[in-house]
Amino acid sequence: MRQEAQSFLEHLSIEKGFSDNTTEAYKNDLNQLISFVEELAMVQGYDAQWSSVDRNLLISYILNLKERNYAPATVARKVAAVKSFFDFLVSEGTLARDPTENLSSPKVGKALPIPLSAAEVEALLAEPAKGSSPEAKRDRAMLELLYAGGMRVSELVSMDVTDLNLEAGFVRCFGKGAKERIIPIHPGAAQALGEYLKEARPLLLHSKDGEALFLNRRGERLTRQGFWLIIKAYAKAAGLKTDVTPHTLRHSFATHMLSGGADLRAVQELLGHANISSTQIYTHLVGDHVRQSYEKAHPRAKE
Repeated sequence: MRQEAQSFLEHLSIEKGFSDNTTEAYKNDLNQLISFVEELAMVQGYDAQWSSVDRNLLISYILNLKERNYAPATVARKVAAVKSFFDFLVSEGTLARDPTENLSSPKVGKALPIPLSAAEVEALLAEPAKGSSPEAKRDRAMLELLYAGGMRVSELVSMDVTDLNLEAGFVRCFGKGAKERIIPIHPGAAQALGEYLKEARPLLLHSKDGEALFLNRRGERLTRQGFWLIIKAYAKAAGLKTDVTPHTLRHSFATHMLSGGADLRAVQELLGHANISSTQIYTHLVGDHVRQSYEKAHPRAKE
């Protein structure tokens, strides 16, 4: 149970860009749930595992929190953490069904993501281009691809060489629920990927057989945690003040696409969002652009 919880915490930190304090709060909340499930399993004589957790057990857990005189806001936060965790387990294929469905809890507002400016993105992408090592060429290709396509870091590191079609200018990735989508990429990203494939990947592969696109120094598939460390180092080298995570480039991609006039539905498809409401959060980040477009286009706005 704790292994799945750790994977979720890494997902929050690396893909969602949550702060250390927020991730630690989630960790404490999940550990509390795990202890409750383990104690109940011991009393009732069965093995504690996530597949054994159902809605009734979760209701008992919430009642236990209230009996221990936790503040309503604290209970709401813990329930929100549990719901997020089980949503993650279902999306990862660990569980077939989410036991928190229809489990009532106060709505918790989402914080708006903080994107990089176009100049900050350019500064970040320029850092690996300063090096000539196989790792530097790999890192340049990864950063260029992540910003070019707006994909999740989990999608990036799970890509195989066969998912690229550089001549046609697109890549294939598999998102949540193993849903496949085709993402166009600009020539600069295609060039960086081509150089990596030709000049760097063979050196990292160490004569091994492997399908993974992005490799670590041991010739194995690069992990989400490994990429998180890489992007942190480049952000620091670029002198960026913003806390940069792999998900920051996804946020920046979406914001810059909409600022540039891209259709909301198109951005939704590129990001792999199942619901348009997930994409609409970025419209709050481009208010000035929308205002300028309105004032330029509306006949009466010019009066």
